[in-house]
Amino acid sequence: MAKSLDRETLARVAPKLAELSQEVLFNDIWKREALSPRERSLITLGALTALGRVQQLPWHINFAQQNGLSREELAEAFTHLAFYAGWPAAVSALGCLEEE
Repeated sequence: MAKSLDRETLARVAPKLAELSQEVLFNDIWKREALSPRERSLITLGALTALGRVQQLPWHINFAQQNGLSREELAEAFTHLAFYAGWPAAVSALGCLEEE
């Protein structure tokens, strides 16, 4: 499995994607007022889990905790996702939570 790129590596490998990620995604989309950062984190974790994007989960789990989600809430979200995204996807996500 390919590992996730940190921000510095992404900036070196694909400068424009790094710029767009920062300026559009994190400085615009994530700051819109209709959803809180906490809610956006839950949505993002649900999408990544459902799509099987496990390599992106550790960073977003950490970010979700910075946005106010507890480990208990994250475990509950992944448990809930087992019934919508599939058992293997939820177990993989819980494995990432355990590593944090």
